[in-house]
Amino acid sequence: MPENVTKKQKPLLEITGLKKYYPIEAGIAKKQIGLVKAVDDITLKINKNEVLGVVGESGCGKTTLGRTILRIIEPTEGTIKFNFDDKEIDFTSLNKKEMRKMRRDIQMIFQNPYTSLNPRMTILDIVAEPMRLAGGYTEAEITDRVKYLIGKVGLEIKHLNRYPHAFSGGQRQRIGIARALACGPKFIVADEAVSALDVSIQAQILNLLQELKEECDLTYMFIAHNLSVVEHISDRVCVMYLGRVVELAETEELFYHPLHPYTEALMSAIPVADPTVKNERIMLPGEVGNAENLPSGCCFHPRCKYAQERCKQECPSLKEVGNGHFVSCHFAEKLKLDGIGELKVKKRN
Repeated sequence: MPENVTKKQKPLLEITGLKKYYPIEAGIAKKQIGLVKAVDDITLKINKNEVLGVVGESGCGKTTLGRTILRIIEPTEGTIKFNFDDKEIDFTSLNKKEMRKMRRDIQMIFQNPYTSLNPRMTILDIVAEPMRLAGGYTEAEITDRVKYLIGKVGLEIKHLNRYPHAFSGGQRQRIGIARALACGPKFIVADEAVSALDVSIQAQILNLLQELKEECDLTYMFIAHNLSVVEHISDRVCVMYLGRVVELAETEELFYHPLHPYTEALMSAIPVADPTVKNERIMLPGEVGNAENLPSGCCFHPRCKYAQERCKQECPSLKEVGNGHFVSCHFAEKLKLDGIGELKVKKRN
């Protein structure tokens, strides 16, 4: 245990200045006329055995961030460093052959269970494929591991020879989770891992993910729209808007003391399971900004009720305002002092 504590002191993942820009081309010559800034200059750390929740509106860059970290999508700029077994590995400098060796340590649970499973493969082969590609396992070991994982995610072993079309969306997602766990990874990006499941099954899978986190010493980046789910499973929460991190803090701190106006609006949309509590919804004016043509200064200023002239001209950096609470806002300290950003909600049990 003391050895494990020492490892936790050094982040498992360190991202510095990460960017992913997509070129906009026009004409026969495909001349570049602009850029879509899907991920724009993100710097953050994820500790070992931690769950970092990533939230934000559709199109804010959550999925692109997760895929870029795993180099499913190649980054435009920035560095991605993992600390595995006290050895620092710069993922951005690895070639394809070296990255393939590292795939057993990093996995992803994909959002769409209908397109992420090969329809021509049986469930046994789908879950076994990562182990066969990694090598070093006998067929008997692979079969035993697949049976164990299938049982863990709540499916029956007798269904191993069936094909994906025979399963519901929720069952397919559980198969995807089993596949991600096949090689015993250290880091998993869970992209909307429970969004396709019924509420009762969501709870089962969330409990399973937490159990496996402790049992296998896993670290998760948990991408989701459902803020209640993120609150339940996450140690820290990262809020994204138009490809940038606007707020980052421990879960309880962020949910009950949001300091960025965008986070404040997100929190107001969480339903409270008490008919006696009146939940005042904050409606943001205007539309989500265009990633092809970001607003000048702070990208949130056209929708912010606290915006001032400085916000239109200067882009705020992500800075700490105390207790590991980071905010990308020029007036974060003032909002904290005045209590403007505090959300008054009845604490849920």
